[in-house]
Amino acid sequence: MLPDEIEQLRHKLRDLTLEHQDLDDAISHLSHDLGFDQIKLRRLKKRKLLLKDQIDILRSKLIPDIEA
Repeated sequence: MLPDEIEQLRHKLRDLTLEHQDLDDAISHLSHDLGFDQIKLRRLKKRKLLLKDQIDILRSKLIPDIEA
């Protein structure tokens, strides 16, 4: 993988990680609200899971292959 590609992946990883954390905070605040919207909460949780999957994929791409 080229250095530019690695840097792009790292940048994307930082962005996704930040969005994941923001969603985590929003979900936490929303779930403490007595009149929260269940559908909105479910959508946020689904988006958070999708982000987690994308983060895991990017992390695995950034880990160098180990030759046996």
